[in-house]
Amino acid sequence: MSEVYAARRTRLREYCNAGGSAAALVSRPANVRYLAGAAPHGAVLLLGKTEDLLVRAGPDAERPAQERPDENLRVLTLPGSGGGDPAVAAADTAKGQGADSLAVEEHHLTVARHRALHSVAPGLRLTNLGHAVEQLRVVKDEEEISCIRIGAEIADQALGELLESILVGRTERHLALELERRLVDHGADGPAFPTSVATGPHAGRPGHRPTDRRVEEGDFLSVCLGATYRGYRCEIGRTFVIGTAPADWQIELYDLVFAAQRAGRESLVPGVACRDVDRAARQVLDSAGYKEGLTALTGHGVGLEIDEDPQLGPAAMGKLDACVPVTVEPGVHLPGRGGVRIDDTLVVRPEADGGPELLTITTKELLAL
Repeated sequence: MSEVYAARRTRLREYCNAGGSAAALVSRPANVRYLAGAAPHGAVLLLGKTEDLLVRAGPDAERPAQERPDENLRVLTLPGSGGGDPAVAAADTAKGQGADSLAVEEHHLTVARHRALHSVAPGLRLTNLGHAVEQLRVVKDEEEISCIRIGAEIADQALGELLESILVGRTERHLALELERRLVDHGADGPAFPTSVATGPHAGRPGHRPTDRRVEEGDFLSVCLGATYRGYRCEIGRTFVIGTAPADWQIELYDLVFAAQRAGRESLVPGVACRDVDRAARQVLDSAGYKEGLTALTGHGVGLEIDEDPQLGPAAMGKLDACVPVTVEPGVHLPGRGGVRIDDTLVVRPEADGGPELLTITTKELLAL
């Protein structure tokens, strides 16, 4: 993987040089990991004028081989228990290498930290790197997609096992904890985000935090979970009915959300505008009278973070490229009654390669559990 990380750093260096910066300081953890192979707590990456190095405040705990920094990247460990600020040390190093300017991630640095950089290297002109690394991260290579695919397999397995157990009488909180345990049991680094289990009137509510409400017969049960595997994250969401055959209103609502989700999935082709993916799913729900209360986004990118570019919303800019993993997750929540959410992680692929690749394959049939 060393050559992969080196190539990523080269692309960023070319971007910086084109903008007039001789060096760059990357501090956002996901961006550090993307460029260096690992992101020890508090570490920063310096793309220097003469040498690149990873700067950290103290010795790192032993990590699996796949989570260690690029072996061809020099690691500078600051002395002492406190270690000092790696960003400040990196700026001082950049000045020592003869750089006259340093591009920094202003959206990640605090004001105090920015002032500290000025203080240690007053002659160093600080420019804004912006979201350059995040943009590099949007299109994934096949190794990255493989990690997301394995995470999706783990999430599918954990969810499938839960559905085979007795659910009535158990609390949302207990079910969420069990799902997260199963993720780790099957090889995940951990959950990709806090697992959401929503029952009855809570079902279909985006970002619902599990409570002590117990599962009851006739409830909608919405589950949203994801696995992290080698740092890469995925997301899956499904809705079921508990115990009895679904009521007519539950079937109608489920079929509507399923149609919206399918429309969004089928629109995922290279070159499509991000807002058009949102429109494809949203107009199905709009036309049925559910315009009010819909979530701001139909989906988003996934990778080293669970919510990254591109954003699939009404005001989204840009178009989708091939090899971009995204979620498609429309839903409807009816206050006091519950609702439906269906959420998949897919990879944008051209029609010649079979179209969008579905990574989360748990059935989307409305099951009565």
